[in-house]
Amino acid sequence: MAKVCIVFDRLRLEEKMLEDQASKMGHNTIVIDAKITQMSTETRRSDIDFGDVVLERCVSYYRGLHFTACLEFLDVPVINTHQVAEVCGNKMVTSLLLKKHGVPTPKTYFAFSSEEAMRMIEKLGYPIVIKPIIGSWGRGILPLRDKDTTEAIIEMRDIEDGSHDRIYYLQEMIKRPPRDIRAITVGDQVVAAMYRKSQGDFKTNIALGGDPEICEVTKEMEDLCLKASKAVGGGILGIDLMEDDSRGLVIHEVNNTVEFKGLARVAKKNIPEEMIKFALNYIRK
Repeated sequence: MAKVCIVFDRLRLEEKMLEDQASKMGHNTIVIDAKITQMSTETRRSDIDFGDVVLERCVSYYRGLHFTACLEFLDVPVINTHQVAEVCGNKMVTSLLLKKHGVPTPKTYFAFSSEEAMRMIEKLGYPIVIKPIIGSWGRGILPLRDKDTTEAIIEMRDIEDGSHDRIYYLQEMIKRPPRDIRAITVGDQVVAAMYRKSQGDFKTNIALGGDPEICEVTKEMEDLCLKASKAVGGGILGIDLMEDDSRGLVIHEVNNTVEFKGLARVAKKNIPEEMIKFALNYIRK
């Protein structure tokens, strides 16, 4: 039997579910806290027991990304790959790849200074959505509905002056029902999908209180999700879709270390089982 390693930096229900499922399937499991793990250019694969395959599950994008780079340096099979993690962690790069591969996605605009961002917003008109290019759980995603609010937000970003504050990612406001769709792809299958209803706000993240409700995976949805998965490099992914009133389904985000506890409550398929099976098939290829 294979040995499955789960790397984390915050032990959530998802990681416990994966560990339990691997054990039920008869596989040995290792759970490793990235925060207390040391590696170097002199580390050899035999120095640390990472098992036969690693599921990288860090909440911190940068911690997980760099931990994955170390694992690949040691030739440890890891899901998802460094390239996929890097792409999915950057909304701008994801949007560009989705568009390049013909995946329906909201119109998205980029500016590289606060002055140019303000000019672009005035030209495009309100409302428009501003998002940080790095981030999860809906943090920092704001609807801009008027000039005063926009100027205040841009001024705040100028004061903070973080490295990513200088990159402005602006997206059209999609006319949609008060919900979006989260689908989970595992390799070449869409294992489950759910509606995430908004709670009076335009954000729908389960982490922010959005209610999960099972969503039937249509052929259109399946085709779009698998096309998006291929565009970013594949693996185990969370794909977020919106139902545009005029264009139908559009994909606005692809997530790397996807959370699934909400969807697991309502899904027909066993999501952790599908993930473990994919990890084992990954090392058999």
